[in-house]
Amino acid sequence: MRGKQAQKRKIAGDAKYNDPEVAKFINYVMRNGKKTVAEQIVYDCFDILKEKTKQEPRHVFNKALKMVCPLVEVRGRRIGGANYQVPYQVRGDRRFTLGCRWLITAAKARKEHSMAEKLAAEILDSIKGEGAAVKKKLDVHRMAEANKAFAHFARH
Repeated sequence: MRGKQAQKRKIAGDAKYNDPEVAKFINYVMRNGKKTVAEQIVYDCFDILKEKTKQEPRHVFNKALKMVCPLVEVRGRRIGGANYQVPYQVRGDRRFTLGCRWLITAAKARKEHSMAEKLAAEILDSIKGEGAAVKKKLDVHRMAEANKAFAHFARH
C-alpha cells in the first residue's frame, strides 16, 4: 500500500432524527446520487414502522440491524496451493455495512409495492428473526462454524 491510510470522516446526522447511523443507511439506499429520493424512502419506511409497532422507529431499526449484523464471516485464503475458507471476526464498521447491505438487498427482492413498504416489511421480519436478511446472516455464521478447523490460518 502506498501513501497514508485515508482519514475516517465523521458523518453528520440525518435531517429528521440527527442520527449518523440513519444518515449512513440513507446513503446506502441512495442510487445515482439521488439523496432526496433515498431520504424519502427511508422516512416513509420509518413512518410505516411507527404506525405498525407504535414505537420509536429508530429503536426498531437498530433492533433489526442488531439481528442482521454478522459477528463472523469467512474469507478465502490461499495457502500452499489450496484455497481455504477461513473464519474471521467482523469489525464494527464492516458489521454495520454488511447488515445494511443485506437489509436493502433482501428488501429489493420482496414483492410489496414501494421500496419504503419493502424495507419496513424486511425490518419487521428481521426483528422477529425471520426474513431473507436474517437468513443470510445465519448462512454466513453456519459457513464460519463449518470451517472453524481452518481458524488457525487467520493468525498470520
